[in-house]
Parts: sequence; structure tokens; C-alpha cells
Amino acid sequence: MAIPKKIHIIGSVGSGKTTLARELSSKLDIPYYELDNVVWIRKKSGDIRRTEQEREEYLNSIILSESWIIEGVHNEDWVSNSLHNADMIIFLDTRYSIRTYRIIKRFIKQKLRLEKSNYKPTFKMFLKMFKWNRYFENVGKVNFFNIYGRHNDKIEVTTNVKLIKKHLTKVCES
Repeated sequence: MAIPKKIHIIGSVGSGKTTLARELSSKLDIPYYELDNVVWIRKKSGDIRRTEQEREEYLNSIILSESWIIEGVHNEDWVSNSLHNADMIIFLDTRYSIRTYRIIKRFIKQKLRLEKSNYKPTFKMFLKMFKWNRYFENVGKVNFFNIYGRHNDKIEVTTNVKLIKKHLTKVCES
């Protein structure tokens, strides 16, 4: 099996998408992109949402590059190009309780300024993360497989990020 050069990582809030993307980016020497940063222009004065056209142009510029790792949970049509063009889709199916714990831990660390965030860690945002986590569990997973199940040959579903890292290490060594 060839080393994948285009990887899309899917998972709920707190599933480990960003951490895995960073680690794979470093190991494979492939740039990674967060879909949230495709949607938002990050400014100190406050985030600005890109227009649909800006967002799609930005994402397409990433997809057209030679290699990339994209991470994000967005199940909307505008992301489908990324999934179609990916060599590998990693679906992180981390347990709900672990994701909940990570959301709480992340919020506390961000409030204590021990961890950086792309957004302002407000209590309102904290509550939204629980809502998104529940939605992903009850609706997002099913929707993803209903819509993108046709890419089953390149989807790696895992409950354990370590197994994916081990798998990719073997691929890199062969």
C-alpha cells in the first residue's frame, strides 16, 4: 500500500482530529488544515465567516495541492470534494464519554490559558460543544456513512487513534 498523500480526518468534537492531524503532518511531512479555519478568517478583533464562495475557493486550493491532511466534522456538500479526492478517510469513532471528558478538559485548559484556541472559550461555546458532540453521536455518524459510504474502500474507522498511527507507521516503513 502506498503512503496516502491526501487524508481527511472526520470525528466529533474531542475525538482527537486535530491532535492526529498534527502528528501525521509531522510524521508524513504533509501540511494539515482545520476545516474550521477554512470557514473562519481568524482575527484578533474577532472571527469573520468567509462567504460560501471564499470558503469553497479556499478548500479547493487546498485540495488541488499535491498533499494535504484536512480535519473537520463538517458533513455539508461543500466538503464532499475533499472526501472524494482523499486517498484515505480516517473516521475517529472515539467513545462518547472520552469526547465529553476531553471537551471539559480542553475548556478548563483554555480558560487557564494553558492551551491555545482558535475561538474565544466562552461558556456558551462550551455548551455548544456538548450539543455538537450529541448531534454527531445521534445524527452525524449515520449521515456520514449514508452519504459517503460509497468511499468505503478508503475509509478507516477506528475507536483508537494509536491503531491508525501504528498502521500508517507500517505503511511508511514498507
